[in-house]
Amino acid sequence: MKLRHLACALALAFPCGAFALTSGIDKNNFDPAVRIQDNLYKAVNGGWEKRTEIPADLSGWGAFLELRQQSEERVRGILEDAAKQDDATAKQIADFYASFMDEAMAEKLGVTPIKPMLHDVDQIKTQHDLFDAFGKLQTAGISLPLEVGAEVDAKDSEHYLLQIGQGGLGLPDRDYYLEKDPRFVKAREAYVAYLTKLFVLDGMKEADAKKHVAAVVALETKMAKIQWSKVENRDPQKTYNKLDRDGLKKLSGQIDWTVFLAGAEAGAEKTANVAQPTYVAALGKLIASEPMSVWRDYLRARTLGHYAPVLSKPFVDASFEFRDHTLSGAKEIRPRWKRGVAIVDGFMGEAVGKVYVAKYFPPEAKARMEALVANLMKAYNTSIDGLAWMSPTTKEQAKYKLAHYGVKIGYPDHFRNYDGLVVRRDDLVGNYLRGAQFEYRFSMSHLGKPVDHTEWDMTPQTVNAYYNPVKNEIVFPAAILQAPFFNAEADDAVNYGGIGAVIGHEISHGFDDQGSQFDAKGNLHNWWQDEDKKSFSGLTERLVEQYGKYSPIPGRFVNGKLTLGENIADLSGLQIAYKAYRLSLDGKEAPVMDGFTGDQRFFIGFAQVWRNKTRDERALQLLTIDPHSPAAFRPVGAAVNSDAFDKAFDVKPGDGMYKAESERIRIW
Repeated sequence: MKLRHLACALALAFPCGAFALTSGIDKNNFDPAVRIQDNLYKAVNGGWEKRTEIPADLSGWGAFLELRQQSEERVRGILEDAAKQDDATAKQIADFYASFMDEAMAEKLGVTPIKPMLHDVDQIKTQHDLFDAFGKLQTAGISLPLEVGAEVDAKDSEHYLLQIGQGGLGLPDRDYYLEKDPRFVKAREAYVAYLTKLFVLDGMKEADAKKHVAAVVALETKMAKIQWSKVENRDPQKTYNKLDRDGLKKLSGQIDWTVFLAGAEAGAEKTANVAQPTYVAALGKLIASEPMSVWRDYLRARTLGHYAPVLSKPFVDASFEFRDHTLSGAKEIRPRWKRGVAIVDGFMGEAVGKVYVAKYFPPEAKARMEALVANLMKAYNTSIDGLAWMSPTTKEQAKYKLAHYGVKIGYPDHFRNYDGLVVRRDDLVGNYLRGAQFEYRFSMSHLGKPVDHTEWDMTPQTVNAYYNPVKNEIVFPAAILQAPFFNAEADDAVNYGGIGAVIGHEISHGFDDQGSQFDAKGNLHNWWQDEDKKSFSGLTERLVEQYGKYSPIPGRFVNGKLTLGENIADLSGLQIAYKAYRLSLDGKEAPVMDGFTGDQRFFIGFAQVWRNKTRDERALQLLTIDPHSPAAFRPVGAAVNSDAFDKAFDVKPGDGMYKAESERIRIW
């Protein structure tokens, strides 16, 4: 079915025939000084960038964030309306929100609500006490040196497996502790000042606070040195190390696994996956070598930092100054209602989502998205047939995997039940703690049960999408089916370039460097012929090299290895979306609209969805921790490898977007 016919038949605002389809292109955002042939992103979004100011309370702004703000405002309305209802769940979300909005109560209480937790930290005297605390604090959601959770077993996708991995750093990543870049040095200095402020607010003299904080940061630096990098953690084979209790003891006899796991409410588990075994082994030695007083200071820092955003204004301001201003570049703290929305959304997202869907995502929208996904899946299947670098045997396996994709659109079939979560209107910190405990225990309750394939990892009001390799499924929450990703009033081309490329992107994650290691059932299992795997690796190495040359801020480059999976998905998603668009035309040519052919509008539509501005501080952070390339390079990096783009805009040698045909990277 053609996308334009679908849009006309299912348009929400107008009956069919009441309006003429537009091009969907906003020329006001163009920069007339830049040719598309030289830089697709800047040509399409340069005008927008020049006139757009990032909101003072944010570290970036763009198409995704505009939709997220709209979703945020809608959720605020849901929370405020909930206060007028008698329903038990409505009362929960209303009271949670009201507890955050009661700033006067937060000011009155100060640090008092977390004093019992800090007292417990002070009582840690022995190794037994420390491991008990490491376990029990898991339930509070505090970042710790060892972090525990329950996830699908990557090699047995019908069962869950206890997961143990690294964590516990107060800065965004190990690189912030270890690199000599002046920007990282500045962040470390700000971190010291931040922790010192927290310790002083908790009642410690400044001179003493500085000594204690110095010990904490020195400890975290030692932890950073033994942690795995973001690139190493992308390897699903290296991060799969299933051990029984004897294996855990052999890995590190200095960690009291019995006490730790009992504290983490996982005492009955006989096996676990250790994601970073060398880190865990080294951590055991580090724990044994550091004085207990330093570990108490460390846990005090972790606890104060975790709860600072929900305490009195001095704590909130200190948290903002460090996390949002220094690390991310925001100029002002976010309005209190926005912070409240985020917290309720984080702890009771599906309760909010159930109402969101009823108000903002009618059945027709879900049907429209299902048709779009089906079109892209067909195009992907056809594309596999045409791969010159892959053998027939591996092609059949790839098509088999594609045929077994799970597809989730809009919202879950069954929303979560929050019965048992105690929410009190006058107890913000208590709600924050109980919310974390409820979420943790919900996750851990999966252990020992069959995998629930109906569950979602995102809420309907989330403006995003994802592929889950262990369930071999693609998931598209309701909130992303809006302009500029999908415009019901626009011609096919920009919609295939927008939402079509998003769909293609998520499909492609099943065949990126990580997802391709999982089979149709979601198991970490090699289904490739050796020569095909070698050819695939050769192609991906070229993509790593391409993106590694992009520099979004002075002196820093995109990490082509960290971003490889997303870059493969961008490249392949664009190619598949284009093929689906051409199939939708049934051999005919699209009309010229706003001076652009259908093919040209497709690529412009793709570029439009990536319009974005990011503060330098946030850009540095994202380059360090984010597996996505910066927005400005995503349409450029993908389109430069497209034969169709080259043809549509008659790109010639010397143009900024020119790449010789023999050098273009074609993966899926």
